Amino acid sequence: MKNGYQHMVIDHYIHKLRAMRAVRSRELAALRTREDAMAYRDKLRKAIDAAFGPWPEWTPLDMRITGVNQFDGYRIENIIYNSRPDFWVTANLYVPDGLTAPAPGVIGCCGHSKEGKAAGVYQSFALRLVHDGFVVLMVDPIHQGERDQYPKLARLGSGKQLCDAHNVMGRQLELLGDFFGSWRVWDGRRAIDVLAARPEVDPKRLGITGNSGGGTLTEWIWANDERLSMAAPSCHVTSFLTNLENELPTDSEQCPPGIIGAGLEMVDLMIARAPQPAILLGQQYDFFERRGLKEAYGELKRFYELLGAGDQVELFIGPCTHGYSPHNQQAMLAFFHKHAGIPGVPAEIDPKPVAEAVLACCPEANVVKAGSRPIYDLMAETAEAWARCRQAPKNAGEWRSTLAKLLKFPEATGVPHYRVLRSQRIGNDVWQRSGIETEGDILAIMRKRLRSKDRGETLDVEEDVHLYLPHLGSELDYQDCSLVAGINPGGELYTLDVRGLGESMPEDHLSMYRSYGMDYMMHATALMFGESMFGRRVYDIIRTLDLLKAEGTKSVHLYGRGQGALLAAFVAMLRDEVVDVTLYNAPTSFQQWLKAGVSDWPAASTPKNVLRYFDLPDLYAALGQRLTMIDPWDERMGKE
Repeated sequence: MKNGYQHMVIDHYIHKLRAMRAVRSRELAALRTREDAMAYRDKLRKAIDAAFGPWPEWTPLDMRITGVNQFDGYRIENIIYNSRPDFWVTANLYVPDGLTAPAPGVIGCCGHSKEGKAAGVYQSFALRLVHDGFVVLMVDPIHQGERDQYPKLARLGSGKQLCDAHNVMGRQLELLGDFFGSWRVWDGRRAIDVLAARPEVDPKRLGITGNSGGGTLTEWIWANDERLSMAAPSCHVTSFLTNLENELPTDSEQCPPGIIGAGLEMVDLMIARAPQPAILLGQQYDFFERRGLKEAYGELKRFYELLGAGDQVELFIGPCTHGYSPHNQQAMLAFFHKHAGIPGVPAEIDPKPVAEAVLACCPEANVVKAGSRPIYDLMAETAEAWARCRQAPKNAGEWRSTLAKLLKFPEATGVPHYRVLRSQRIGNDVWQRSGIETEGDILAIMRKRLRSKDRGETLDVEEDVHLYLPHLGSELDYQDCSLVAGINPGGELYTLDVRGLGESMPEDHLSMYRSYGMDYMMHATALMFGESMFGRRVYDIIRTLDLLKAEGTKSVHLYGRGQGALLAAFVAMLRDEVVDVTLYNAPTSFQQWLKAGVSDWPAASTPKNVLRYFDLPDLYAALGQRLTMIDPWDERMGKE
C-alpha cells in the first residue's frame, strides 16, 4: 500500500506542540516575582481542574479490613473500600510496630504490573518506608492486582493485555465525555481519605510515590489533592513533546484531555503544587527519556526558586533502565525522611516481599467475583440513563450545531489548496491523485479513477460525483472489497484517504487494530489538544467537498465502509450536496460498545461525549431515505 505520508499526522502535532511550547517558554521566562509565580500556578490549577473534573460525589467508603498479617517490626492490613458506590478498591496498609505518636503516611501507586500491589518491586518500596517509620497504603489500580474487571467476560477481544484493556476502557469512557485517568485519580483521592483517617497517621505529613504508570498516578493525584505534602514520581516525568517526537504512545490515563491545548507541559502538573516538597526520579536509560526529565526539572527548580523554596525540590537519575530500582527507592526514602522531619538518616534494608496470596483482600483475589460492579457495567448504566432522558436533535439545523460542538472543527476559510500528485495504477486501473491541504501539515489524499479519455495532470470534476471513504485505505479496499468495484461501474469514482488512514497511515494496516498503536497515539494526542481525531477526519471530508463544490460538483453520492461508513454518516448529516449515503459495515450503536464490555473499534473512531447527545440509531433515523445500510458491524467489527 502506498503510504508516503505516514508521519504527516504526528509531524502536524509536533509542530503545533512546539509552537505552544514557544509561547509557554516566553511566559515562564517573564516570571520575575513570587506574585508572578503564584498567578501562573493559579492558571495551571484551573486548567488541571478542567482536564480532570468534574469529580464524582464523596460517597461512603464502606471500608473493611479483611485480614491482618504480623511481620517482624510491622503489620499489613488487607483493606477494601468503595471509591464509588459498588466499585471496590483493594489495598494493603503497612503499619510500623511501636508507634507512640502519629506517623507520616504515604500513598503507594503501582505501575503497569498485572500483580498490582503484590508485585515485588512495589512491595519493596513499601517495606523500605514502613521500616523507616512511615504508614504506607499500597493501592491496586483498576484492572490490576485484585481488580481485574473482565473475569465474567467470555470474549476479551482487544482487552486481552493489561495496557490494551486500559485503553479499551479509556475510549469507552470517552463516549461518555469521561477520562479514565480521572477514575484512577479518584481511587487515589479516596485512598487519601482512608489513610488520613487512621489514628496512626499524621494527616499533615502525607506523601505519594510510584513508578511508571504509578509515577503518572503520583503526579496526577499530587496535582489534584492539596492534602498531599510531598511527592516522588519515578520514571514518568519527561515532556509531552519528547514522547510525541519519539513515537511513544502512553496509556489512556496518561493523556489528560485538553491539557496541551490549555498551554501546559507535563511538568506543569508538578509546578501546580509548588512550593510543597517534590523529587523527580528517573533512569539514565529510560524510554521516558532523560532529556525531557532534565528540562522538566530545570523549569520546576526555577519556579521553586521564585517562591523562595529552591531547597524543596530535587532530581535523581538512577543508572538503570525503566523501573523503580533500589537506587531510586532509596533516593525517594531519603527525601521523604528529610521532609517528614524524621531524625537521623534512613536505614538500608534488604526488602523481602511476601507471597501474593498473603496480600489478597477478597475471596478468589478478585473484586468482581466477590461482588464489585465492573467498570463497563457502570458505564453502560450511565449510557442507559442518558438514553432514557435525552432528546436527539430534531431537525437538520439542530443536528449540524450539535455535530459542530461535538467534533470541534477548526475554522475554515475559502477553498482549500490542492496539489496534483503522481498518478497511481491499482490493478488494471489508473488513478489521478490530489493532495488536499485541509489543515496545517495535513493532506487528504483524493483519488479519481481515470477512464481512457481522462487525463491525470489536472483535477477535473463532474457535477455528479461518487465518493468512497475506506475502512483502512482506498488502495486496500479497492483491491479487497467487492463493494468498491461495484460503485458507478463504467463511470468516475473518487476515493478519499483522510488523515491517519491509507497513505498517511503510520503503520501497516494490521496495526490499526492495536489498542496501543499509532492510531491510538494520534487519537490521544488530539484529545490532549482538546480536539477530536474523529472530528478532524470528518473535517478532511468536509474540506474535500468544499473543493469539489468550488470546482463544479453539485451532488455527491457518498459511500463508506467500516470506519469510513461512520465518517460518511456524520458527513451526510452535515452537507446538503450529499444526496444519498451507502454504509457498508457501519457500527450499529456506540452504546453497544459499552454493554458488550469490550469493543474492538480503533481509538480514532470514538467521538468524545457523543452519548450525551445521541446514539447512532438516532443519526441513521435522521438520515431517512437518503441512507442505505449493508451488513452492519457490531462491537467486534465482524471478528469472531
